[in-house]
Amino acid sequence: MHTLFSVLVTALMLLPALSLAQEAAPTSATDITAAQIRTVFESMGESIDRQLKVVDIGGENVGVGILHRDGDNDTDGEHRGIIHAQVTEVYIILSGGGTLLTGGEILEATEPSAGSILIGPTFSGQSRNGVVREISEGDVVVIPAGVLHAWTLIPDEVTYLSVRVDPDLVLPAGYVNPEIR
Repeated sequence: MHTLFSVLVTALMLLPALSLAQEAAPTSATDITAAQIRTVFESMGESIDRQLKVVDIGGENVGVGILHRDGDNDTDGEHRGIIHAQVTEVYIILSGGGTLLTGGEILEATEPSAGSILIGPTFSGQSRNGVVREISEGDVVVIPAGVLHAWTLIPDEVTYLSVRVDPDLVLPAGYVNPEIR
């Protein structure tokens, strides 16, 4: 009887937490249309990265950004890149391509920045023994948080979406780019 009573008390104590978890669970999907992507892309100017939206998916956030780089936005072959401390990125290459460096031993790391609405706290460093490969239209690259990455050579240009998985909630949930509000 004592065991049954303990189980009932424990269950009753957990009910509020379960109720809150159910309330926080998403109840709908979020769309980002091709027209919205185009609108933000066309308004980028000199910027290489614009966040489209950041969505609370229940305990985590997911951001989606559009990026466009040309040969002025590569490292000229140098194996130096950036590392996002808490956000994983998934690159979906829409057009163009280049040489991408990922991973390796990180040397000469800088202090992490405070972060931004794009990618959260970030630092840079040199890569030793990273993976270098050609990336082009249609390719998808998953870059876990903590992995160095850089475009070492972009012969012409590359345009891609970056899906940013944010389990630590450093990106601002509910953000919508002002161009598509």
